[in-house]
Order: sequence, then C-alpha cells, then structure tokens
Amino acid sequence: MVRRIDVTGAGGVRLAAWEFAEAPKGRAEADGAPGVLLLHGLMGRASHWASTARWLAERHRAVALDQRGHGRSDKPADGPFTREVYVADAEAAVEQLGLAPVTLIGHSMGALTAWQLAAKRPDLVRALVICDMRASALGAASQREWEDWFASWPVPFATLADVRKWFGEDDPWVERPSPARGEFFAEVMAERADGWRPVFSRRQMLTSRETWVHDAHWEELAQVECPALVVRGLDGELGRAESQEMVRVLPRGRYAEVADAGHLVHYDQPAGWREALEPFLTTLAP
Repeated sequence: MVRRIDVTGAGGVRLAAWEFAEAPKGRAEADGAPGVLLLHGLMGRASHWASTARWLAERHRAVALDQRGHGRSDKPADGPFTREVYVADAEAAVEQLGLAPVTLIGHSMGALTAWQLAAKRPDLVRALVICDMRASALGAASQREWEDWFASWPVPFATLADVRKWFGEDDPWVERPSPARGEFFAEVMAERADGWRPVFSRRQMLTSRETWVHDAHWEELAQVECPALVVRGLDGELGRAESQEMVRVLPRGRYAEVADAGHLVHYDQPAGWREALEPFLTTLAP
C-alpha cells in the first residue's frame, strides 16, 4: 500500500511524499515505527524506491520524497534548484511528516542532500545511508558531457519499448545491455500528444547539477555525527578508494559494496542492496 502526502518545501514549493506500508499494518503501529526518508538521485522519482520501501515498511515508517523538479512534485520554471533549497525541502519533509529522528537513505544527488542535511541538522537525523555518490568535485568537463548526453536523447520516444531499448542498450553511455537501466528510465517517462517524454525538464536537471558538480563536499561529510553507511556498486560511479576515504572521513562511517551493480545499485541488484543495508539498520535498533 502507498499513500501520497503533500509537503510544503522551501519557498512554498509543493512536494509529493509517498508513504509505503504493508497492508495489514495499522496506522497507529506505523506511526510509532522509526522513520526513514528515501531521497532519489537526479532524474529519479520516489517510485524508484518502491521495492526498498516495502521491505523497510516491515519495521519502519518508510517515506520516499519526489524532490523538486522530479516526479509529482512542483517544477518551478525559474527554480531555484540550489543545494540549499534541496536540503531545506528534505528538512521540511522530515519535520512535517514527524519522521525525526530519521534514517536518511539517499542515492546519488539524493545522498548528497542527505549528508548535507545530517551535517546541518544533527538533531533530526539518526543515521545515514549514502549510495553511490562521490564527495569529490566532478568539474566542468563532466557538466559538458551531461549537456551533450541530454542533447543526444531521441525524444519523443514512440513507445515505452523504445525508451527501454535506448536507455538499456543503444545509449552511448551504456557499456553493456542493462534491462534495469531501461526500466529505470521508462519509469520517468510520460505519454504526451507526440509520444513519450521525460516527466522532468532536462534544462532543470542541468541547473540542479550545476550547483554541486564543481564543488567537493568532504567538509560537510566530516560534520556528519550519526552512524553512516557508504554503499557502492562494484561497477558504479563511486570508486573503492574514494568510498573508503569517505568512510574514513565520516566520524562513524561504515562500508558496503554490492556485486554486479552499476550506479543504480538499489535498482540493479535489489537483493544485494538489501543484504548490504540490513546489518547496518539492525545496529540502529533500540
């Protein structure tokens, strides 16, 4: 079961939060469970967390947030899409939904938002999971690559099958066929009059990325006081050396990796992802 709860983010932006629960679970029981907030990455949406949220809901109050510019949340034409407003939005979600002290689980850009919130508001955050997000600056060349990549998308797509094939096989960024990647992108498409297009603005995605891609984020990582788990896919974007340095910098950091997983760790290998998280989450139990 899932229910939508609207949250008011920074500047009055309306954000869609999605609470997952097992059907037999009563509201009173769910409200008394430890809170978890799941934050997707750039171009993602809350529904990408569905399988994770369902097993989390066995013992937690699991909520996934569509961040601004994504999913069913508002996409303000002029933004802002700064790091500060993304963090403020997540902070508002934790407070308005009564999730504190919360365990934040973030993927990619959502992981950066999570550790920046943990550094800013340690009183709200109980624990942190960082999935495949680098703390080092990626630089201007990386941003230009993304601009070129977005321009290469053959939109509109005639069918969802075309979406799955392009992102899973034909995309020049795909090293080997990845059905999971195809499904991931199919989930962020919507049918328009002329075919299937992304539910987000690629221009807004580039604007969001521009606000963090040029900077390193080690200092904020070092300010995270709560227990933290860094998870990487063996074929993902976060290398082993950098991930282990992140664990060293985190005051209470731990490390896990998932075999046969790329950047979309939780989507590529949901069973391995769960195996990586559950021992960490168990240590947080009262």
